[in-house]
Amino acid sequence: MSKIYDVVIIGGGPAGLSAGLYAGRAHLDTLIIEKAIEGGQIGQTSEIENYPGSLEGETGPSLVERMAKQARSFGAEIVYDTVDSVDLDGGIKEIKCATNIYQAKTVIIAAGAYPASLGCPGEREFTGKGVSYCATCDGAFFQGLDIYVVGGGDAAVDEALFLTKYAKKVTIIHRRDELRAAKSLQQKAFDNEKIDFMWNTVVKEFKGEGILSSIVVENVKTGEITEIKADEDDEILGAFIFIGFKPQSQIFEGKVAMKDGYIITDEDMKTDVPGVFAAGDIRFKQVRQVITAAAEGAIAAIMAEKYLRG
Repeated sequence: MSKIYDVVIIGGGPAGLSAGLYAGRAHLDTLIIEKAIEGGQIGQTSEIENYPGSLEGETGPSLVERMAKQARSFGAEIVYDTVDSVDLDGGIKEIKCATNIYQAKTVIIAAGAYPASLGCPGEREFTGKGVSYCATCDGAFFQGLDIYVVGGGDAAVDEALFLTKYAKKVTIIHRRDELRAAKSLQQKAFDNEKIDFMWNTVVKEFKGEGILSSIVVENVKTGEITEIKADEDDEILGAFIFIGFKPQSQIFEGKVAMKDGYIITDEDMKTDVPGVFAAGDIRFKQVRQVITAAAEGAIAAIMAEKYLRG
């Protein structure tokens, strides 16, 4: 704990890696703390089409791998640990992790967000046993089976398209009568013969004996209840939930100003605490894309360097 970093970045997604790149390039002693693997949500994305300069056939993991390599090349150090608590007051900030305690003159919070759950009966019980939140992680386990995707935004439609690689049929369950995804993604889904839709429908319960074998749904307009059952030959269904995300901000409550669980910053990524910045999906904002996260990480690092220079 004797070492004091110029900047500690909490989170190794696009925002954190971009901040690490810019901080390292400014010759700041930089540490990125990531609890699992670099990339955050993008590490689970099967296809990246809208990031400038992305390669043909670019995936989330391939883009993140290059980002991490570039951050390291400028001197940023990356450690894998879980942040348990933070003390952001004073000139030296303290970040307590599961295996170590780190100190820094500035902190950039880029902890991102995690998938929201439906909160219905059976969801927790069957997570990992038919219910999933990551198509690239678990899609291959449902080869030749019926898969149901819950949601209607970009993530839901994008992952539904990816899951057609494995599924016998993919059905998108959406509570409204039209999708919220980008028009280009919608058209791809409508043109894909392996994708069906259940409109105006919500999931009420997941059921099964040890593994997911049926899904109870309700039509929100008619109130009709339907139980979707796995084919006798299959015995299991796949249910992938993509209904949004929640910020990973619990440990920062009471430490920085927030709104609806998201950290409030100005356009320079400054929080209300001197020397503390935030970037990426954990910020209170309207647009959450890879390109905006990367830009915010760069801004946060530049402003951290200016702060250190006084």
